[in-house]
Amino acid sequence: MTDLITLKGQCLCGAVTVQALTAKPRLRACHCDMCRQHTSSMFISIDTEQDGMTIEGPAKSFKSSDWAERGFCETCGSTLWYGTVHDGARHLSAGLFEGAAGGEMKLEFFADQCPQGYGLKGDHRRLSTEETIAMFEGVGEGA
Repeated sequence: MTDLITLKGQCLCGAVTVQALTAKPRLRACHCDMCRQHTSSMFISIDTEQDGMTIEGPAKSFKSSDWAERGFCETCGSTLWYGTVHDGARHLSAGLFEGAAGGEMKLEFFADQCPQGYGLKGDHRRLSTEETIAMFEGVGEGA
């Protein structure tokens, strides 16, 4: 059995606290239009276990499409998660954790939609819009 690490984080104002478990903090970035509109950049999530995740404080959720929701702090507006409606999964924002919990970038969604003004270095998987949609087929076109 893999040892799990407990991650503890918070929003910008500290009103929302989160705790989650992960075997290894891996980062995923999404460059889709909705993620960029929501964050003014890419949305970066951290790979965590869905079981045992706790989110406390004034967290709100906005259903951004038929398949997705986006969580935010009601007090300061910090992005908390991207969630998939079909299974209730929440993909926590890496920014909630100091130093993004030391996570390593592993995957980019909608990489061909990444604006020219920024890009991520490193050797990791980059999925095009077509590849991302194929991966999420049946779930939706979101991150």
